[in-house]
Amino acid sequence: MAKRKLKRQLNLLQVVMLGTAGTIAAEIFVLTGHAAGIAGPKAVLALIIGGLMTLSIALNYCELATTYPVTGGAMTYVEEGFGNGLLMFLAGSLDCLSSTFYAALSAVGFAISLSVFVPNLPIVPVAVITIAIVGIMHLRGVKNAGNFQIILGGFLLVVFAIFIIRGLTDVNGFNREIFLSGNVVFESQTIWQDIGRMLTTIALTYNAYVGFEVIADDAEEVSNPNRNIPRGILLSLLIATVVYTLVALVTIGTIPFEQLAGSTTALTDAAAKFWPNGGVQVMALAGIVATLTSINSAMLSATREAYTLSREKAWPRFLSRLSRWRTPYTAIFVVVIISALVAAIGVVDLLSFISSTGYLFVLFWASLAMVRLHKKYPNIERPFKAPFFPLTAYLAAGLAVLIAAFADPKALIFLVTVLALLTGVYYFTQTAKARTEIAERLEHQEGGGRLLVASIHRDTAVSLVQLAVRLVDQQEDTSICVFTALKTPLNLFPDQVQSYLEQHKALKKELLAATAPIAQEHNVALYVKQKSARRVEEAVINELTRHKDITLVMLGFPKDQQKIKTPHNILKEIMLNAERDVAVLRDRGLQYELKHILVPVGNGPNARLALRMAKTLAVAEDSKIVALRLVRGPVDEETLEDQQAQLQDIVESELGELPKNLELRVEQVESVLDGILQETKRLPYDLMIIGAAEEVLQPQQLFGELNDALLEEAECSMLIVRQYEPERTIWLHRQIKRIEE
Repeated sequence: MAKRKLKRQLNLLQVVMLGTAGTIAAEIFVLTGHAAGIAGPKAVLALIIGGLMTLSIALNYCELATTYPVTGGAMTYVEEGFGNGLLMFLAGSLDCLSSTFYAALSAVGFAISLSVFVPNLPIVPVAVITIAIVGIMHLRGVKNAGNFQIILGGFLLVVFAIFIIRGLTDVNGFNREIFLSGNVVFESQTIWQDIGRMLTTIALTYNAYVGFEVIADDAEEVSNPNRNIPRGILLSLLIATVVYTLVALVTIGTIPFEQLAGSTTALTDAAAKFWPNGGVQVMALAGIVATLTSINSAMLSATREAYTLSREKAWPRFLSRLSRWRTPYTAIFVVVIISALVAAIGVVDLLSFISSTGYLFVLFWASLAMVRLHKKYPNIERPFKAPFFPLTAYLAAGLAVLIAAFADPKALIFLVTVLALLTGVYYFTQTAKARTEIAERLEHQEGGGRLLVASIHRDTAVSLVQLAVRLVDQQEDTSICVFTALKTPLNLFPDQVQSYLEQHKALKKELLAATAPIAQEHNVALYVKQKSARRVEEAVINELTRHKDITLVMLGFPKDQQKIKTPHNILKEIMLNAERDVAVLRDRGLQYELKHILVPVGNGPNARLALRMAKTLAVAEDSKIVALRLVRGPVDEETLEDQQAQLQDIVESELGELPKNLELRVEQVESVLDGILQETKRLPYDLMIIGAAEEVLQPQQLFGELNDALLEEAECSMLIVRQYEPERTIWLHRQIKRIEE
């Protein structure tokens, strides 16, 4: 089952209005006249049948969305049923692109509709600005989108209620003779031609019923999903069917057939007859509002689908980043950009074909996935069970094929083209990904380069080499350089350097004698190198500059506290200036066999480096890694569950799997420091590996306030790591962190 990380905050009213307003969109203003032109008064019956046919889909979605109440909708069901492969990629990508392009189409429609009230309105800039505003609203939380939909949907329902009531009661409204006037046109046709017209009408209006899909797409953010999802889906479908049917009944019964057939202004024309005082203006305003609801629901679906595709590693991983409001802000940003570009370059009509046929493709496979899921997981808990299963699933799949057969041929051609392009993209990216993974695996196995163990003390060098050989144990051609930097006396002349080094050869031999046996036992090449410089950190940096093959610098934490209290101490300078990964060990009796390793995990790159090192070091069969995430303050169970999912996501994305010897722990604490110290007492940890904090860049702190305190109080050995990143990358991480927090 997919992981949940988004916050559940949509109540039943918001869910119902998301589905209702997402369904009763701009199509009702355009399609009513076209439906009447195809089937005459039988268009009303076609709308009723369309609603009943859609009920099978709604019941399927009620079961699937409550069984898998996570973001993604149909693509999640396809993935669960058929696996994370081409079919899931096609279903998810097509669903996401369909929603993205539909948002662009609706934004252009909004601008055009608004230009009726504001002449000379620039269409493209208004469409782009509208998309951006809706995106910003979504960034601040899905509850905003839900409340926005309540306001817009409530307005639409009130307007349509007035339209229906006035149309049925006003003397200039519904008239039975006018309603039946269209029958004359079709009297000579056979029953099969009548059925064909009905099916064509259903095909035309079918997609207008499935706005409730947004509820399934956003199921991860619905509170009390077992109750609110089925109620929201079924209520929204019921309301939409009633509104569509009654609006069509009033319109076809008010406007004579010859005037109504094919009209794109059928509703306002009808309102002009029985609602003369302001009816046209109100219906025009309702049309504008309907386009806004379409933008809102389409962008909500698109961003959640993009987020899920990213989370499942089908799309780039950065799209699954979450903001402080627990919204997928990178996915929102990308969807806004693409929608705005599509609206700006004027290809929305062409790309809107995806919306009309893409959903049928997704629906077909989602329906078959439901059948497959019943076979794969017959005993899985299903809070809502679709009645008459498997009839509902097969009926929904069959209807998708039937409707596609009566769809516009251009739409089908376009669908096939898009599917072919997406298939090409999938296999290209899969091939590239496989080649990258093979290259990385070979590079890891072949090794190469050096680990620089910088130490002047025998015991520190031994501890560092014990860790170093574990880090390179599974690689070939990777050596360890035990590097000793001697501080050159200020009064030493250049011609005295060599004799000065000769005097310290004994230290070099001592370090080699102590560390070489450890390396030989693991068949790792090791040598000792001695250099002199005015400052130790200067010697280390110079060595790194001369030898680009050094991948990691390992240092020991000094026993003399005075050495680290100066603003420009050795550790600080190397941590800041070494363009390599750096690890600093505080040894408190470290043994070679590491049985228990603790890794406190944050969101930064240093924590990810800590995880990688922990996995490499925990090679013994009984070694155990605990990845710990601490949450401050009083939090609810849902937040802890979200943090657990996020921790698992970080581990899997960094290590490629969830190792069997790794335990995920999420704890609620008042103090992060106290929480980590308490955890170190729960198990006999041999080593804690923790990432350096951003405060490492501040002169008054060594590795960050938390790490500095742990160095003093933790009883187990500690390894503080910092992953090298260019300054521009560090700046970018800071901006991302500000957004996420």
